[in-house]
Amino acid sequence: MSYRQAKWIEPTIFELSRPGAIGVDFPEIDEVLQGELKEALEEIPEGLKRRELSLPELSELEVVRHFTRLSQMNISVSTGMYPLGSCTMKYNPVVNEELVYDEKILNVHPLQPVETIQGCIEIMWRLEQILKEITGMSRFSLQPAAGAHGEFLGCLIIRAYHRDRGLHNKNIMIVPDSAHGTNPASATMAGYEVKVVKSDKDGCVDINELEEMVDEKVAGIMLTNPNTLGVFEKNIDRIVEIIHRVDGLLYYDGANLNALLGKVRPGDMGFDIVHLNLHKTFSTPHGGGGPGSGPVGVVDKLVDYLPSPLVNYDESRGIFYLDYNRSKAVGKIKMFYGNFSVLVKAYAYLLRMGGEGLKKVAESSVLASNYLLHKVKKLKGVTLPYSPESPRKHEFVVSLSKLYRETGVTAKDVAKRLLDHGFHAPTIYFPLIVEEAFMVEPTESESKRELDNFYNVLSRVIEEAYSDPEKVKSAPHNTAVGRINEVKASHPKTMTPSWRVYTRRGNKL
Repeated sequence: MSYRQAKWIEPTIFELSRPGAIGVDFPEIDEVLQGELKEALEEIPEGLKRRELSLPELSELEVVRHFTRLSQMNISVSTGMYPLGSCTMKYNPVVNEELVYDEKILNVHPLQPVETIQGCIEIMWRLEQILKEITGMSRFSLQPAAGAHGEFLGCLIIRAYHRDRGLHNKNIMIVPDSAHGTNPASATMAGYEVKVVKSDKDGCVDINELEEMVDEKVAGIMLTNPNTLGVFEKNIDRIVEIIHRVDGLLYYDGANLNALLGKVRPGDMGFDIVHLNLHKTFSTPHGGGGPGSGPVGVVDKLVDYLPSPLVNYDESRGIFYLDYNRSKAVGKIKMFYGNFSVLVKAYAYLLRMGGEGLKKVAESSVLASNYLLHKVKKLKGVTLPYSPESPRKHEFVVSLSKLYRETGVTAKDVAKRLLDHGFHAPTIYFPLIVEEAFMVEPTESESKRELDNFYNVLSRVIEEAYSDPEKVKSAPHNTAVGRINEVKASHPKTMTPSWRVYTRRGNKL
């Protein structure tokens, strides 16, 4: 049994503390405070000085063992398959992490003179050239710190474009009913009224309904293609024609670009604005709040509205520089130039993969998705909504509503039970148009053996749902903590740093 499957819970490092234990022998304060440092400390007002610092007392070995045990209690891409749909949780090469710990990258300061950071600016410039080629866009801003951050910037650019043309009546943004929740949120933050277009029987945008919705008030539409169901929007040319007819703009949510790398470019489909998730598609570790990066690319007519600065190259002087002289640019949405370490990792990944490598990413991720779907959709209690005979792209969404009706076991219960077998839970209850939705994106990282392993475990869980439903409903059983009350756990009045708030079976808070 691995530690992650053990029945005990690791105490906090403060609870492990024992008086007198020493890990690091610090010098006496008088030995440290010499000369200018001592004088500087004396200038600090007495009321701002800390009188004591309560630190845990442990040996170095105890600290190492504690944090090693904590790491073993986590589920991550490094320990097992992470089939989180619409998030592209692929393997992140360790060499990319090592690169950003180089002193020339780690210790650079964003306020240094441009002449002293030519290498850093060149990396950003070259990364932009690659992203332009991949997407068919004209220029990119590397500022946004995440996908939703990029969406917000995209909506601001759409607003600025229309206001610049005197089209102040354009106040409606259209999103599909299968859209990511951040799409309507980002549009609303930018001041738009959001209207939802329904999906047709194939899981694509209902063209007839879209045609009826679009008028001169429509500013644009936010889409991802393939969409959240894993279905390619086959009518994209028609959608582009309908939106452009009223001088609307098409925004491409890049969350699902992994399925199209090297195969199809959003710009060639007719999209005007694109955001990419460097922390998903291009292999920077994703999750836990960041860091992320969501560069936004635009077509020619929108370049003037990208936030300052943009990275340019002066051929006559042979230097890279930051262009702030841009009168129509929307305001900065992040300090400095974006999350530089993420940009470096993405650049390294793209150089190692090359054009042919990116094509293999798309081919392998789509193959893995359809291989797994072909097996999963045959399981008892599982149905495939929207064109069940059609292939999917990089991800698929099945419904466990039949399983729920027949056993009382929900998609959430199945997801929790998978944790007991070392798999991170897939995305559940999204998109909202699928009852008891269960979304899986295996990515190109996983081998056939791992895909088969996931299927075998899922099939056993489904069998358990019929033979011993209470075992699935009360899962997980082998994780560090059992199932918690998620509502109470998220409420500030009931949150506490103590590990004792959890129980193995009762899950009381």
